[in-house]
Amino acid sequence: MTLPDSDALFSGGGISFLTGNKKGWFSYGYSSFKGKRASMEDFFVTRISEVDGQMVAFFGVFDGHGGPRVAEYLKNNLFKNVSNHPEFVNDTKSAIAEAFEQTDVDYLNQDKGMLKDAGSTATTAVLLGDHIFVANVGDSRVVACRSGSAIPLSVDHKPDRSDERERIENAGGFIIWAGTWRVGGVLAVSRAFGDRLLKQYVVAEPEIQEEEIEGIEFLIIASDGLWNVVSNKDAVEIVQSISDAETASRKLIHEAYTRGSGDNITCIVVLFNNP
Repeated sequence: MTLPDSDALFSGGGISFLTGNKKGWFSYGYSSFKGKRASMEDFFVTRISEVDGQMVAFFGVFDGHGGPRVAEYLKNNLFKNVSNHPEFVNDTKSAIAEAFEQTDVDYLNQDKGMLKDAGSTATTAVLLGDHIFVANVGDSRVVACRSGSAIPLSVDHKPDRSDERERIENAGGFIIWAGTWRVGGVLAVSRAFGDRLLKQYVVAEPEIQEEEIEGIEFLIIASDGLWNVVSNKDAVEIVQSISDAETASRKLIHEAYTRGSGDNITCIVVLFNNP
């Protein structure tokens, strides 16, 4: 099956060296596609910059709901807030967590006049030194390939996750089945940016996982438009057969659309050449 309007698929990529490793480098490719949805609410960012003399790469996927404005705000502000945190290089995990939650506060403060609630997931991977820091809020996902196997580096924030359900109920909220499990009968993710009316239960506190880059062959960072129809294992097998990151990201989108994904689909692929 061919994509209905290939002009609506936006893709690109780049290449950079790993800090402190003269032979190690990585390439990245991204693709984003409106798919069968009437509007585009996925946003993403791929950025490479220097922070305190260190090369930092930041990759993020933001899947909006209730409109695009929260996802677009994250695209424009989240990396800036993370990298500007005074402890970003020395205590990266704490800096990411604090910057995520402050970004949510900042968004809600500037969004006070809006009548309609909106929100967004955020799934990010930060490359700093020889480590990867994956931070997740919501149900976009990061999957790594290590020794040929699919290794999830984030766990989706769904309302029926037992620990998430307990957290929501302890805060005075509830989840019910309405086509899928939903917080307050409304929202199908249990953590998100924005969502002022559900903020007491739907927090923007990220879960963060740290990994060494060594031994990781590639990363896939994608919205649930991919993961709803393509398993971690299948996604890794698709990328393994392709040597170009942008081509791999486009192939993942094509596969998700062919398998019937009804959502916006955004994928970032990061390939490591780490001898």
